[in-house]
Amino acid sequence: MSSPAPAPAAPVLVASDLDRTLIYSAAALGLAMPDAEAPRLLCVEVYRSRPLSYLTETAAALLAELAGRSVLVPTTTRTREQYGRIHLPGPPPRYAICANGGHLLVDGESDPGWHARVRRALDADCASLAEVRARLTATADPAWLLKERVAEDLFAYLVVDRAELPETWVKELADWAGPRGWTVSLQGRKIYAVPRPLTKSAAVAEVARRTGAGRVLAAGDSLLDADLLLAADAGWRPGHGELAELGWSAPHIAALPERGVAAGERILREALLHTGRG
Repeated sequence: MSSPAPAPAAPVLVASDLDRTLIYSAAALGLAMPDAEAPRLLCVEVYRSRPLSYLTETAAALLAELAGRSVLVPTTTRTREQYGRIHLPGPPPRYAICANGGHLLVDGESDPGWHARVRRALDADCASLAEVRARLTATADPAWLLKERVAEDLFAYLVVDRAELPETWVKELADWAGPRGWTVSLQGRKIYAVPRPLTKSAAVAEVARRTGAGRVLAAGDSLLDADLLLAADAGWRPGHGELAELGWSAPHIAALPERGVAAGERILREALLHTGRG
């Protein structure tokens, strides 16, 4: 009597932040080598008819390979519209997470049940977006405030002149927002105010449940990625960004020395090793 066929192995889920983790603007590339030694770059985002975001050609090949070996889930604070400008190498991801977990995309469409669940959590546990936005606009100084935006009617952010931003302003905002159920994060020129229940990790857990993933790997560079990294089985943070500046660490998260676009390439190499490559 023949033995039953072995059950298929549970897939590995790889959830990665995008900006300054896998893809980089020209200002964030960190090309410290002589020009003649710089890597070839592939543009993966165009905005207003101009190239905006890049990865190395080597990283593009690694990313396409990783997409074929795992459940690759782009996991971003970008809105759905902003995410839609990005064209990553390889097949379009079946799942993607936008608005810091507020939208779970399945084949490019937001899952209405997931979004309704998020809305209920925010209504139950947090001060309203209107209250937080009013605080932002009342306390921001036009001398350093460049733009004020609301993303997907879920959270708010400011674009600021970092050179003019007072050192204490972000901490004062965080101290005010914390008791109201909101978190504050400074990323480059942007200051994010995000409801505490709005997390990448919750949306990734839902994708892991739906796909039956056996392990979750994660990568990210900012405080808004910390919950994602902590919930993963293993992961990586680059040598630049908010987490690196704060010296943030966790036993199962590797703090990589690479900075800029080289860090994105290293993250992909490490993720492939953890999915059984080679």
